Amino acid sequence: MQNISEIETLIKLISRLPGLGPKSAKRIVLKLINNRDELVKPMANSLAQVYKNVVRCKACGTLKSNSNSCVNCDDVKNKYNKICVVEDIADQWSIESSNIYKGYFHILGGTLSSVGQRKEELLVNSLVERVNKGDIDEVILATSATIEGQTTAYYIQDSLKNSKVKITKLAQGLPVGGEIESLDDGTLFSAFKNRSKINSE
Repeated sequence: MQNISEIETLIKLISRLPGLGPKSAKRIVLKLINNRDELVKPMANSLAQVYKNVVRCKACGTLKSNSNSCVNCDDVKNKYNKICVVEDIADQWSIESSNIYKGYFHILGGTLSSVGQRKEELLVNSLVERVNKGDIDEVILATSATIEGQTTAYYIQDSLKNSKVKITKLAQGLPVGGEIESLDDGTLFSAFKNRSKINSE
């Protein structure tokens, strides 16, 4: 292929996306180039708007528009008494699409690394604030069944030890090493239905 810097740059960027390698990225780029008006132009405009206007809520971590209030935090129609804590946005979307859980979400933005370098980057302090100021009866820890996910869950549990809120975790159906995003609806249903209370020490 003739080296055209714009195309090479785009291929490299697209190949960074999850599940895509250089070959898939090349096919996508060719599809885009061959459909400039139908795909490239509207996609470029949409990406520009997302870059400009979509941000993470500083309180709960979900995505919101710059100009609007957070739908997750300010749900005036449903006064939920539960908060489901997940690692990232993809986990929230997976749970929402299954229609298993009705309540607020709290998106951490990752997990604690094995060397514990990311505590300040996770939205744990804002979770504690939400629990303390809201009418929250239960916090559901829906972190992955990985070492990092379980370490993060223990850290959250310790951070909430002075609150009176009930803390539960997903139970049967969540395989060891499993990530929330990759679970099917049946597995998620079982994990939520059989969630167990965590005893505080």
